[in-house]
Amino acid sequence: MGKRYQHIIWDWNGTLLNDTWLCVEVLNALLAERGRAAIGADEYRKQFGFPVIHFYDYLGFDVDVDSFESVSRAFIDAYEARWLEECSLHPDAEAVLQALSAGGLSHSILSAAEQSTLERGVAHFGIGSHFKGVIGTDNIHALGKVERGRAWMAQLKWPPEAVVLVGDTLHDLEVAEAIGCDCVLMTHGHHCPTRLGNSGAPLAHSLCELVDSLTPKTTAGE
Repeated sequence: MGKRYQHIIWDWNGTLLNDTWLCVEVLNALLAERGRAAIGADEYRKQFGFPVIHFYDYLGFDVDVDSFESVSRAFIDAYEARWLEECSLHPDAEAVLQALSAGGLSHSILSAAEQSTLERGVAHFGIGSHFKGVIGTDNIHALGKVERGRAWMAQLKWPPEAVVLVGDTLHDLEVAEAIGCDCVLMTHGHHCPTRLGNSGAPLAHSLCELVDSLTPKTTAGE
C-alpha cells in the first residue's frame, strides 16, 4: 500500500480467528431444528452481513416463532460451547503480529464480539501481549462497532491517516470509513473475495501478505 502506518486495528472473527466454518455449522444445526434448508459455506460468505438480523431474515427464521433474541442466544450458546476448543487462529497469525511489531506498528482489536468472550479468546490463544486495547461490544447482537471504533480512535495518539483497520467483511470497511482510517480486507473470512473486491478496498489473501504491504521498505536517501 506504500503508506507508513503506525497502528493496526484488527477485527477478530474471521480476520485473526478462523471461525467461519463453525458459524456455518452452528447455523445449519439451528436451521435443521426448525425444518429449514441448510446453507452452504459459499452462500454464507456471499450473504452474511450486518445487522445480523437481516441475515437471519434471509435464512428464513420465522419471526412469529423465532425472535431475534432467542435465535441469537441459541447461536451464541452453541458457538461458545465449541469455539475455544475447535477453532484456531489463521495461519501465521502470531508470527505476523510479531513481524509487524518489529516493523514499528502497534496493535489493537476492535470486534463485534461480546467483550468478555473476546477477552477470553485473546487470552486463550496467548496473543494478548501484542495489543494496546481489546474492544468488544456489550451485547450478543454484534451491534455498536462503529461507535466503539470512534471512541477508541479518540483514545489513540495517532491521527486517522496513521491507522489502518484489517478486517474480513464489508462492515469492517464501513467502520474504517466512519472512523477515518484506511482498510485492508482479508479474503479468508466471513465474506467472499468477489464481494470484497467489488468494494474497491485493498485485499489480502493471507496474513503474511500484510507484513510487506503494511511495512514498506525504506528507500535510499530516507
